[in-house]
Amino acid sequence: MSLLADVQNMSSRTCNEKGSAMFVRLLVCWALALLSPGTLAQTANSDAASADDSATPRDRSPWLALPLLQSNPKLGTSAGVLGGYIHQFDAKSRPSIFAMQGQYSDTDSIIAGGFARTSFDEDRQRLIAGLLYGYVKNDYDDYLGTGVPLKSNAEVHSFITRYLYRVKGNWFLGAQATYQNFAIEGETEFDNEVIDILGVRPYRSGGMGLVAYYDSRDNENMPTRGWVLNLSNIAYRETFGGEENFDVYRADIRYFVPHGDRNVLAIRQLNHLTDGAPTQTKATVTLRGYKPGQYNGDYMSSIEVEERWRLAEKWTATLFAGVARTYGGDQSCSEENRYPAWGAGLQYILKPIQGIVANLEYAQGKDGNYGVYLKMGYAY
Repeated sequence: MSLLADVQNMSSRTCNEKGSAMFVRLLVCWALALLSPGTLAQTANSDAASADDSATPRDRSPWLALPLLQSNPKLGTSAGVLGGYIHQFDAKSRPSIFAMQGQYSDTDSIIAGGFARTSFDEDRQRLIAGLLYGYVKNDYDDYLGTGVPLKSNAEVHSFITRYLYRVKGNWFLGAQATYQNFAIEGETEFDNEVIDILGVRPYRSGGMGLVAYYDSRDNENMPTRGWVLNLSNIAYRETFGGEENFDVYRADIRYFVPHGDRNVLAIRQLNHLTDGAPTQTKATVTLRGYKPGQYNGDYMSSIEVEERWRLAEKWTATLFAGVARTYGGDQSCSEENRYPAWGAGLQYILKPIQGIVANLEYAQGKDGNYGVYLKMGYAY
C-alpha cells in the first residue's frame, strides 16, 4: 500500500489547526463514513478461511472505495478518494490491486495518481507500477534546516515500476525503473534567490536498478508473521532521460511477530543512501509526522516499532514510535540531525479476505511537525 506514499515525497506548507483537534474531528468523520449504509465492508475476520466462509456479498465484491483525508505540514488539510479493483489471478497468487486516487488541499495543491500491484503465475512473478501527478504549493518556515523561510510552487510528473521473479523459496530477484519531471519556482524574487542558493532547481531524472527481495509474510496487506528484506538500487543516468548522473541505494527490513490474541509487533529498519544526488533528491526523513523533503542528507537511517492490537473482529489499534537520522557529507550524527516520532492509529478492516484496512493515524515529530492521515493499509 506504500507505493503512492513513496512517490509522493514532495514538500508543502504548515497547517494552522492543532494536530490533536484535527485528529479528533477526522476520527468522528471517519467513523460516520465507515458505519454508513454505503460502507463496502460489513464483517471482518483475521483468519482468511473463516472470513471467506462468513463473508457477505460486499466482502466478496472486487471493488474497493475509501475516502482519503490528510492534515499535515505537507499539504495542509486535504481530502480525496481512492477507488480500486481487486483480482486474484490464480489460487496460489496473492490478491492484485488496481487503484486510482486524487486529493485536493486547502493550499490549492493537487495530487492524483494510479497504481497496480500484481501477483501472478502462482506468485512466481510480481509487478508494481505507479503514475503520479502533483502540484504542490510549498510554505516552509525553515527550509532544509537553514533557518530561511521559503515559498514555492512545484509540479511533478512521476512513473515507477518494479518487476520481481521468484528464484527459490521466498527469494525474488528483479529490476526497477523510474522517471520524474520536476518543476519548481519561487513565489517572490527572494524565494527564487533562496532556491538558487540552496541548489534546488527544476530537473528531469530517469533511472534503472536491481532488486533482491525476500518475503515470508503470510499476508502483504495485513501481515501477522514473517519478515521482508528489500535490497535495491537505482542508477540515475542521462542515458535514461535524466539531466544528471547519481545513485540511490536502499536497504529495508521489516519483521512481524504475533503475540497474544491476534496482536502483532511490527518492526522496520530503513537505510536510504545517495551518491552525487542533487539537493531535492537526497535521502529524506520518511517517518510519519514529518514533511518529506524538508530534512535531507546524503544518507538517512531510521527504525520504527509499532504495536498492533486486535480490538474486535472489525477493528485494530496501533501505537508506534521511531527515530531517524540524516548524515553524510557535512552532516554528523549529532542531536540536531536526529528526528524522533511517535503516534497512534485506529484501523477498520474493509476487506477481511484480502486483509485490506482503512487506517486513521496521528503522528507527532519534533519542532512542531505532525501529521494526520486517513489512508489504505498499514504504514508497512
